[in-house]
Amino acid sequence: MPRSILVASAAVFAALPALAQDRPVLTVYTYSSFTSEWGPGPAIETAFEEVCGCDLEFVSVDDGVAMLSRLRLEGDRTRADVVLGLDMNLVAEAKATGLLAPHELNLPPFDLPVEWTDDTFVPYDWGYFAFVYDTEALAEPPASLKELVEESDVEILIQDPRTSTPGLGLLLWMRSVYGDEAAEAWTRLRPRIVTVSNGWSESYGLFVEGEAPMVLSYTTSPAYHAIAENETRYQAAEFAEGHYLQIEVAARVAGSDEEELARSFLSFITTDAFQSVIPTTNWMYPVIRPEGGLPDAFQNLVRPERGLLFSAEEAERNRGAWIDEWLRAMSR
Repeated sequence: MPRSILVASAAVFAALPALAQDRPVLTVYTYSSFTSEWGPGPAIETAFEEVCGCDLEFVSVDDGVAMLSRLRLEGDRTRADVVLGLDMNLVAEAKATGLLAPHELNLPPFDLPVEWTDDTFVPYDWGYFAFVYDTEALAEPPASLKELVEESDVEILIQDPRTSTPGLGLLLWMRSVYGDEAAEAWTRLRPRIVTVSNGWSESYGLFVEGEAPMVLSYTTSPAYHAIAENETRYQAAEFAEGHYLQIEVAARVAGSDEEELARSFLSFITTDAFQSVIPTTNWMYPVIRPEGGLPDAFQNLVRPERGLLFSAEEAERNRGAWIDEWLRAMSR
């Protein structure tokens, strides 16, 4: 091969790293199950990078509560351009940090059980918390939260409300049903709580391994087993009082060096390329119905007649006191 060609080839390959480095990097903080190989992260990364001319980098933590704690700890020094995975119980607290910026987008109508008008957060999926049970270990699950607490002897797995959005959801669910008697309800339930995990993935993994017949999860969790495993043994128990609603959201970080790219990502959330991935990777309801509709397995899920939800402001105002109440009850 002529020396001139060798020199030219070397110059091209030497330039490749520089070209790669010239691509802007969008850093998105999210939770670990979102970025796992079976979660929506890999598909969304590929789809967004095809249109953004950038590198999308996910940074994962255990859960949404842990993500907010990290964002608050890092403050203005954070690497994050976008946070994805907070929910309605955290948005008021997150907004109060002053670390998030308005999305400044004209958003489409959302398929949500509540009206959405927030100027900072863009919703990307939603669902109801539920206790999922193993039908081979538990023939008749409790029919209400009060039956689970007061009459049942079923052992359960839950998540910590200090680090987990489902754990916080259960805390608020108990408060919605029991009000000021929630502390007593926790005390009654505590002997049958096998494990309090930091995040959802850990406790759900223990559940499918048979550590307990019920686990705090979502009404949509059985769809995963039906679609991915062709398995129907895991079902969600429907509770008479209603189920607590979760809406997961994303927001851009104020002071990001990639302001336009962050805004583009928030807009991308509302496209079919993002929304169509959610049902069979994050196993939640999308906020905009995919062009191809929902999988058949979603038609057989528990659809609560009543959704429970504190306002974002009330959740923020009481979260600390209610967690302290939970800690005291769990330590008795």
